[in-house]
Amino acid sequence: MKKNIKKALALFLTLTLNLTSFSACGEKPSARVTINGGKFTVNERELWLSGCNTPWYNWNEFNGNMDEEAWENTFALLTEDNINCTRIWVNCDGQSIVRLNSSGDVYNIAEEHWTDLDKLFGLAEKYGVYVMATLLSFDHFKSPNWRTMLESKESCDIYAEKYVAEFCDRYGENEYLFSIDIVNEPDWIHENDECGQFDWDNISYLIGKCAATIHEKCDTLVTAGIGIIKYNSDKYEGNKVSDEYLKLLTGLDSAYLDFYSTHYYDWMRSSFGTPFDKSPKDFGLDTDKPCVIGETSNDSPRGMTLLEKYRSLYDNGWNGILVWMQSDTSGTDMVWYRYDLTKEASNDMAEYIFDKIYPIGKKGK
Repeated sequence: MKKNIKKALALFLTLTLNLTSFSACGEKPSARVTINGGKFTVNERELWLSGCNTPWYNWNEFNGNMDEEAWENTFALLTEDNINCTRIWVNCDGQSIVRLNSSGDVYNIAEEHWTDLDKLFGLAEKYGVYVMATLLSFDHFKSPNWRTMLESKESCDIYAEKYVAEFCDRYGENEYLFSIDIVNEPDWIHENDECGQFDWDNISYLIGKCAATIHEKCDTLVTAGIGIIKYNSDKYEGNKVSDEYLKLLTGLDSAYLDFYSTHYYDWMRSSFGTPFDKSPKDFGLDTDKPCVIGETSNDSPRGMTLLEKYRSLYDNGWNGILVWMQSDTSGTDMVWYRYDLTKEASNDMAEYIFDKIYPIGKKGK
């Protein structure tokens, strides 16, 4: 009992000191995430991402079908469990949101999409939870029109100029839009027949063009959710999203990622080992940029508990983890997330490094 009281008092004092130091300046602290010395920072204080993936409640829901109550409950739960960042697929496969013609060019963006995203990012700001917004997935390229787009640099440019630029214009000023994840697991666009098995030159051109567009439009950080470390590392197949490669393909100096967001699941262990007992460098990443595990299981099938994984990643120099929230539909059409699997680890990290989970203090509900 005494130990718990001491921990609670320590958290209270840290929060009080944070808020007092900022209020003494007479200004509301900026929540904008930047990068300094290979780390995420907020107001020059280090930020560590104790995060998750809550990718959707209903597939392609941000087209006028957003369940605002479900998302409000989600952000409230994230705040309660000291999860400071979540990754959300704002566009799951392009159907009914960003429409392409048979030539692969964007011809329409659903106005309801923006209406729903206004609500989503408003909730992020209200609850003080950072959002990594995923704009594309390999799922898009199961459609012939999206595969046609990827065959043409001009069509990729149109997508970046019509959709990505508009997204930045609308939400780039929201400080709780922590980052834009250009595409989820482009590895499968390269490997899977149903996605076209495209060369990396095509895929990485699109990533580079979108990254350049974002950097030219706003200060939001940019990444791409690479599914397997072998495509994010010169240790294996070569880093398909390196600064050099993206700039070479596009001819644009602004074509680069701000940080690496590699995914990891246990089926990769036999080929690449596990990141949970290694530094980013030892796992194969270029550590000139912050490195996070952008997607991984939130259970503990073998080896380490989830709590041990969080602590080990922090101690080994990673800049965060975003677990994939295991879902339970319970006989309904809507996804419900198993927060009970994650909250022990996220609350432990809030005790372990509170000032890095909440560099400017924890925002109230």
